[in-house]
Amino acid sequence: MASISKFPTTNLASSSSSRSFRSSESRLLVGFSPISTVNRGFSSLKLSIRRNYVHDRSLIVRCSQIDGNGAQTKRTVLHDLYEKEGQSPWYDNLCRPVTDLLPLIASGVRGVTSNPAIFQKAISSSNAYNEQFSELIKAGKDIESAYWELVIKDIQDACKLFEPIYDQTDAADGYVSVEVSPMLADDMEGTVEAAKWLHKVVDRPNVYIKIPATAACVPSIKEVISLGISVNVTLIFSLARYEAVIDAYLDGLEASGLSDLSKVTSVASFFVSRVDTLVDKMLEKNGIPEALDLRGKAAVAQAALAYQLYQKKFSGPRWEALEKKGAKKQRVLWASTSVKNPAYPDTLYVAPLIGPDSVSTMPDQALLAFIDHGAVSRTIDSNVSEAEGIYSALEKLGIDWNEVGTQLELEGVDSFKKSFESLLVTLQEKANTLKLVTL
Repeated sequence: MASISKFPTTNLASSSSSRSFRSSESRLLVGFSPISTVNRGFSSLKLSIRRNYVHDRSLIVRCSQIDGNGAQTKRTVLHDLYEKEGQSPWYDNLCRPVTDLLPLIASGVRGVTSNPAIFQKAISSSNAYNEQFSELIKAGKDIESAYWELVIKDIQDACKLFEPIYDQTDAADGYVSVEVSPMLADDMEGTVEAAKWLHKVVDRPNVYIKIPATAACVPSIKEVISLGISVNVTLIFSLARYEAVIDAYLDGLEASGLSDLSKVTSVASFFVSRVDTLVDKMLEKNGIPEALDLRGKAAVAQAALAYQLYQKKFSGPRWEALEKKGAKKQRVLWASTSVKNPAYPDTLYVAPLIGPDSVSTMPDQALLAFIDHGAVSRTIDSNVSEAEGIYSALEKLGIDWNEVGTQLELEGVDSFKKSFESLLVTLQEKANTLKLVTL
């Protein structure tokens, strides 16, 4: 297996520069499979759980080639989410062909997030990558170098699609995220070098380099931001670590020496549903009625408090001094928004977390549910006292929030490492097959 710290030296920046995506050549239709729900009445930040049962469903994207300009996709609730409440809906998935993103963009999606697990699924389950992979192997590329070229092509092509949004919003939106190798989660210097390399080879103004919020990598956030590289900080599970991430962003802006900070931006990906998955298990193990009544409430409560922290940190003299230089707030991004427990409302990690200057990245399940029956209103700070009460009540029951964050961080890093390693094995098997065929 190739060394994780070895970066390919080929020039990838221009690999997709000749590609163009012209809306005049295609009409893109979004089809949704039927959704059956028992209760669609889940309201804002009401943290009591109403159970509804949702049949399996999928987002179906169809592209049909026709002449002419084609029909516009109709307005959706995603447009209202951004225009009325200032929250950017992003899509948590990426695969080939990236032109499948076009109907989602027309439906209101304003950015894309990816991670090692997403690429593992995309590359290992699709034939769309075979031609490029075959060419790379025949050219003598090692497996890991080939992997990065596959990923970078997707990121570049997706960036091209979202560039108009990036331009229209003066670098505030329209980003595509790509993560450094998960094998670097405990390597501060390696993460910085990987971020610099990815930024250089992708060579797109609207790319976010994803860096995990591990203790080892928080200092790398400051360093990378100070170099003028925009960052998506991922795998944030606790308020304490979130505050450290914000401080690293502010430190990086101050250390950059740039007179114009308007093009250096960041989001902080605060993970939601996985918090309930772990805390619910702890509450069920406790077993007393007071504990059982708090199931499904920990994640949204902590997220509401994270938003309060966001508002506090991006105000006052320190922030105002940076803002005068054009600095943009490091928006909080709600990640892990799909519902893991089918007894919970299918928009549980989207509907109660709506607020200005924020992002919600949604995989197919959550995106489709919210488009179908989501309601748009400012909910993230509609009942902060209730969120504080839930957070404190969980502490009194013995839930250590920092321990929860640490465990989830370890699990998240481990999951991404396994996905990365699994994909390299799959690619090696494909390469072996190709070599046998050509013998």
